[in-house]
Amino acid sequence: MKQQIDRTKLKIIADSLIVGIFAGLIVSAFRWLIQHGLPVWLWLYQQSTHHFNWLLMMGVIFIVTLITGLLIKSQPHIMGSGIPEVELQLKGQLTLNPFPLLWRKFVAGALMISSGGMLGREGPSIQLGGLVGQLYAEKRQLNEQQWRLMLAAGASAGLSAAFGAPLAGAMFIMEEVAHSFSLLLWLSALSSALAADLISELVFGLHPVLDVHYTQMLPPRYFWLLLVMGLFLGGFGRLYQKVTLGMPRLYRHIPRLPRHFHGVIMLLLVWPLGILWPQVLGGGNDVIHLLGSQHWPLLWLLGVVIARFIYSAISFGSGVPGGIFLPILALGAALGGLFASSASSLNLLPAQYIPNLIIISMAGYFACISKSPFTAIILITEMVGSLTHLLPLAVVSLIAYLVVDALGGSPIYDALASQMMRNQNLGEHASKLDELTVTISPASLAVAQEIRAVSWPKGVILTKVTRHNHQIVANGDLTLNVGDQLTLMFDRRDRHNLDTFIEKMF
Repeated sequence: MKQQIDRTKLKIIADSLIVGIFAGLIVSAFRWLIQHGLPVWLWLYQQSTHHFNWLLMMGVIFIVTLITGLLIKSQPHIMGSGIPEVELQLKGQLTLNPFPLLWRKFVAGALMISSGGMLGREGPSIQLGGLVGQLYAEKRQLNEQQWRLMLAAGASAGLSAAFGAPLAGAMFIMEEVAHSFSLLLWLSALSSALAADLISELVFGLHPVLDVHYTQMLPPRYFWLLLVMGLFLGGFGRLYQKVTLGMPRLYRHIPRLPRHFHGVIMLLLVWPLGILWPQVLGGGNDVIHLLGSQHWPLLWLLGVVIARFIYSAISFGSGVPGGIFLPILALGAALGGLFASSASSLNLLPAQYIPNLIIISMAGYFACISKSPFTAIILITEMVGSLTHLLPLAVVSLIAYLVVDALGGSPIYDALASQMMRNQNLGEHASKLDELTVTISPASLAVAQEIRAVSWPKGVILTKVTRHNHQIVANGDLTLNVGDQLTLMFDRRDRHNLDTFIEKMF
């Protein structure tokens, strides 16, 4: 039995490495096009002020909107970040044809994200990677469990290649997308993420994606400011969730303009900002570098916060292909800069520690909005290239997370997935059985309970228990232990009830 399990692990790792390589190539090309397309758009915005060049700019906006709109009309699931689609696919609540989505998301995403709209490449990269994994699984005719593992592996590879952060790529898929920490999923996600990261490093080099410099560590005597900043970020995080989730409803009130052409509104509003303040445009890499490069006046920082908040909501709400992953980090950095500079002006914090709080606030803001604190901590650690901020990162992430939780906030990507299900009636699936593996944690209510004593949801069948790599017959009198892996069979229509049960029990 052990030999067979080990062979299964090796096969999963090998398949995941292949998926990671192909996903890394596609996402690196996607990232390269966006990186080199943004300066072209910024040049066009600047040139539009001369003579009749504004007519040329109007023509470019019309053509890009037309191309992107037609691609969206033919495949609506290329809209937005793509992370909710991956999440619903892993749950068995959404079925997609991978190749038509893959090339359309690539083209439309590159056009719109490079335009200077405040959209991130990371969500689309996760979807692109997931589609690569799905294509690989279907070409190899893998079974359903392996299909899901390859989808998750590709998604992990996509984030890894987009950010140069393989550990965060694997953690995000488990913590936020799959909501599972099974061993096979971890091996699959990490293997593909490492392969994709190698590809991206060959293309873009070894330097950290967010190269924010700081002179020294934040002394413990200033840690009380982290508590206040966590509350500050949590409040803004909940506001961001509400505005982001409400923007599609606002766009639906626009008369006579089809949903797939709403990108024109984003482009027309970004245009004047591209003329007056081009430094704040884009996903957020340049903004984060700018914030960490020197000490800025409070009024300037407040302007960045307002501009990034409003334009991020407008850009994502338009429904064009693009995500909120990096824009959340950029807005978190701006909020951290505003908070730290305010504290410095009140003589509560020496100015040399402002970059420290900018770095820390990125993790806190992302943690509270996505409700993925572990991913936030690992992501910022990898992207900045330093381990020295682990404790402050954890403190702010936890406090901001708790604030959003207290205010009734849900993970943003879960909320977007639920919104998509309601809008497209994805909950009305034909009956189909599926399998899910959960691991009993030390805090689980099932520890030391007999199987018959657990109140299993209606329609859920416990098919096997794996303990120390050995399968045990799931008799009613079997006592469950910490570390046991339970394989559950269920109807896909009951997935929501099962998720609620798992969250409470395990």
